[in-house]
Amino acid sequence: MHDLVWLLLFALIAAAGPSRDPATIILLFALAILQVIEEKVPFFALPKGSVAANLIKLALGWLIVYQTGRPFGVTSSYFWILLVPVVSAATTLGMAGALVFAVLACGSYLSFLLYIDYDRYNVPPDQISELLLRLLAFAVIGYLARRVAEAQHLEARRAQEAVAKLAEANRSLQEAEAAVRRSERLAALGQLSAGLAHELRNPLGTIRASAEMLMKNMPAEDGTARELAGFIASEVDRTNSLVTRFLEFARPLELKPQTAELAEVIDRAVTDLARATPRYDVTVYKNYSPDVPRFAFDAELMERVFWNLLLNAAQGTPPGGEVTVKTRTVNGSVEIAVIDRGPGIAPRDLESIFNPFFTTKKEGVGLGLAIVSKIVDLHGGRMTVESEPGKGSIFRVFLPVRLR
Repeated sequence: MHDLVWLLLFALIAAAGPSRDPATIILLFALAILQVIEEKVPFFALPKGSVAANLIKLALGWLIVYQTGRPFGVTSSYFWILLVPVVSAATTLGMAGALVFAVLACGSYLSFLLYIDYDRYNVPPDQISELLLRLLAFAVIGYLARRVAEAQHLEARRAQEAVAKLAEANRSLQEAEAAVRRSERLAALGQLSAGLAHELRNPLGTIRASAEMLMKNMPAEDGTARELAGFIASEVDRTNSLVTRFLEFARPLELKPQTAELAEVIDRAVTDLARATPRYDVTVYKNYSPDVPRFAFDAELMERVFWNLLLNAAQGTPPGGEVTVKTRTVNGSVEIAVIDRGPGIAPRDLESIFNPFFTTKKEGVGLGLAIVSKIVDLHGGRMTVESEPGKGSIFRVFLPVRLR
C-alpha cells in the first residue's frame, strides 16, 4: 500500500509540474523508486545505509532542480524536492542528522547561484528575501519533522512499556490464579486426607497387633508363616508411615517466626542432604547474596522447604552433576532459587507438580512439593517453577522480608 502511495504521489507531481521534460520525469520516478526500496532493503535500515540513501536523494533532488530551473536553478518550482532527504534524515538519523542534511540541502540550493552570469543578470533584493525564506524553510521543516519523529518514538516506547507491563500483569495474574487453584485443591484434599488417615489408623493398629500375636504364637520351626507375619508387620509400618505423612499434610501448621539468617538455614538443609541415605553424587554450589538481611520466618519449617527442594534436585540430577542454590533480594522479597541440571519437567505436568499425590517418581506419594507449597503460602510467599525437558529445572521461593 505504501509503495503504491509513493508512486502515485510522484506521478501526480510529474503530471502537475510545469516541466514535461523526459529527463525530469525519469529523475522523479527514480526518487520514487528509491523511497519504495529504502523500506525493503535491510542495509538502508542501518545508520550508514540511511546516510547513503539520503545522499542519493539529495543528488537526485539537485538534478531535478537543475533540470527544471535552467538557466537559473534557484527559480525552479521544484526547489522543495530538496526537503525529501531532510525530512527522511530527521526521522531516521536524529536531530544531528536532520541538522546536517538541512545544511547540505541549503548548500545544494545555494550552489545554483554559481551558475548565474552576473555580468548579464543580477538578483533583486526581493528575490534575496525569497531565497532566505526558502533556506529557512529547510531548517524549520527539518526541525519540525524531527520533533514529530521524536513524539512518535516516545509514543512507541510508551506503547512497548505498556505491553510489557500488561504481559507482566497477565503473568502475575496467571500465577495468582494457579496459586488460588492450588490452595483450593490443597484445602479439599487436606480434609479428605485427614478423615481417611484417621479412619485407617485403627484398622492398621489392629492388623499390626494381630501380626505380632501370630508371630508370638507360631512355632519356631514354621519359618514361612513367621516370614509372612513379618511381611504383614513391615507393610503395616510402611502404610502407617504414609498415613502419618497424610496427617502431616492435613494438619494445620503453626508458624513460629523468629528473626534468623537465611543462609544458615539453607546451609543446614545442604548438610542434611550430604548426610542423607542413600547418598547422592552431586555437588551443591551456594551463591548467597550479601544484600539479604536477617528477617522473620519459621526457620524449622523453611529448612524442610529447602531440604525437599534440594532432595528433588539431587534425585533429578545425574551422578557427578551439580545443584545450585542462589539467594537475592527482589522488590521487598527474598528469592531463593534451587537449580538442577536434570531431565526437567514436561510442560503438561508443570501445573500439577504442587498438587498432593501427584508425582513422576516411581517411588513417591507426591506430598513433598505440596507440603513445601503449603509452608511457603503460610509465610505469605509464593513459588514458581521454570523447566525445560532435558535442560533442568529452577524452583524459586519468594519470601516477604518482615523485619522484627
